[in-house]
Amino acid sequence: MLYIWNIEKIIDDTLEKHNLNINYEINNKLAVPMSYNVSTNTIKFNYLQVNSYINKFRINETDENFVKIILYRVLGYYFDFKKNKHDLRILMYGEDDEIKKLKTIIETNAWEYGRTLVPEQLLSSYDQVRELDKTLINGKLTNI
Repeated sequence: MLYIWNIEKIIDDTLEKHNLNINYEINNKLAVPMSYNVSTNTIKFNYLQVNSYINKFRINETDENFVKIILYRVLGYYFDFKKNKHDLRILMYGEDDEIKKLKTIIETNAWEYGRTLVPEQLLSSYDQVRELDKTLINGKLTNI
């Protein structure tokens, strides 16, 4: 199990390595392992959700590397919002099909932009997590 300070160190080291000026904080009410808030330029993480997410996957990777994989995806959201000016009002006021379409675009972009940061030795695991993440339904893997 990774503790808060372990996750903070991984985030801090990764942000420093990529020279990114992004805030981060713990949020134990977060329903997902990590998220990026574009309005506050902040990565939020719930260490219990991080550990739970890690335990849902059966891949041969250290917990620390798994956190990096989660973080690279979240950083993908950061880069997506920097490069693309999505009309986020659609998420609140759009029709169901518009919301679904925008969420799909943002999610796809996050994985793709995040992948550009992944070190060579983690690319296979990153891609594997991406595929397995698609099979999560209600927080559980459907393929095992």
